[in-house]
Amino acid sequence: MSYWLVKQEPSKYSWEQFIQDKKTFWDGVRNYQARNNLKEMKKGDQVLFYHSVVGKEVVGVAIVTKEAYPDPTTDDERWVVVDLKPVISIKNPVTLEDIKSHPELQSIALVKQSRLSVSPLTEKEFNIILKMGNTKIKGV
Repeated sequence: MSYWLVKQEPSKYSWEQFIQDKKTFWDGVRNYQARNNLKEMKKGDQVLFYHSVVGKEVVGVAIVTKEAYPDPTTDDERWVVVDLKPVISIKNPVTLEDIKSHPELQSIALVKQSRLSVSPLTEKEFNIILKMGNTKIKGV
């Protein structure tokens, strides 16, 4: 299993909307590195959902339910989407400030490549963020 972080402005697509929708395809990625990360996602991978611009915090955990396929919002075959399903809300959202202040999270893309919308995490980094958010996942 792999671990990821996806970013979205809450005014464009919020965690709350994602919960209401019960699933979504992750579209709109137009950066090659982020696209390549989408292509690496496998069914069952766990994903942190981060509100960017407003809030700047990890607010939930999702799971990949379908691996990369052509982005249905464009005719440009270079772009892909994956299907995601929400799993659990983070009890105490973990802010960017909190993440930047944690010594073991200094090298994650959220800190080092702040504009990257889809980025990998190690299992340890993923679990540190969950612990910071006082959140446990059961039976994903």
